[in-house]
Amino acid sequence: MSKQALCIGINDYPGTQNDLSGCVNDANDWAAALAARSFSVVKLLDSQASKAAIVAAISGLIGQAVNGDTLVITYSGHGTWVPDQDGDEPDQRDEALCPWDIGQGKALLDDELHLLLAKRAAGVRIILMSDSCHSGSVTRGDSSELDPGMPRARFLPPEAWLHDVELPSATPRRLAGGIARSGGDLLMAGCLDSQFSWDTRFNGRPNGAFTYYALKTLAKLGASASYAHWFKAITPAYLPTNQLPQNPQLFGSATARKWKVFS
Repeated sequence: MSKQALCIGINDYPGTQNDLSGCVNDANDWAAALAARSFSVVKLLDSQASKAAIVAAISGLIGQAVNGDTLVITYSGHGTWVPDQDGDEPDQRDEALCPWDIGQGKALLDDELHLLLAKRAAGVRIILMSDSCHSGSVTRGDSSELDPGMPRARFLPPEAWLHDVELPSATPRRLAGGIARSGGDLLMAGCLDSQFSWDTRFNGRPNGAFTYYALKTLAKLGASASYAHWFKAITPAYLPTNQLPQNPQLFGSATARKWKVFS
């Protein structure tokens, strides 16, 4: 059984004036954690993570995977939305991830991601870890490690990269949910689909809040821990907080939630 991972981290968004700080660190941190668990890892960082490169990397993983293999895809960067073109979205919006060349209109739609992942062979497990999206408002958790003066939302407004396009007025509701429907077995997302994930600093080092706490708790998990156990270790002990109002989410079947983490 093969274990393969793709770790994507994008701080640099040319032409948008919306750069981030912690996404490359996130990708490197995920890559190190996965390599320690015997995954072969490919990283796409900043300019390496164009839409074409992301699509090619995912296609390569899917095309080579066979029954019994496990694929992990981590994404740290902006999320956004575009006007729905095929009428399948009640809020008139398709949710999307933001590749490095989003400033050229190169959004990766949830519909496109679904088509990519749907090509997998039977018996291939796909785990998605997404540290992007929208913002919320609860008041629990531990903010003691958070540096002052932060955080910044990992959401790129369409007006920052879409030009001369009429935008619908409906409120976006399903960015994380859209990614969950993309064809993976299990998704751990940084927040509710109506929230932001936050880009911030811990002890002077930039990271995504979800990634930081996910990896902190991962390091303490027992060898037989499931994804459900891992998720319970993150929330509500670490997220949300007053300064980081995001509720991590776990999407997947009851069976997938019981899988051993990164097994």
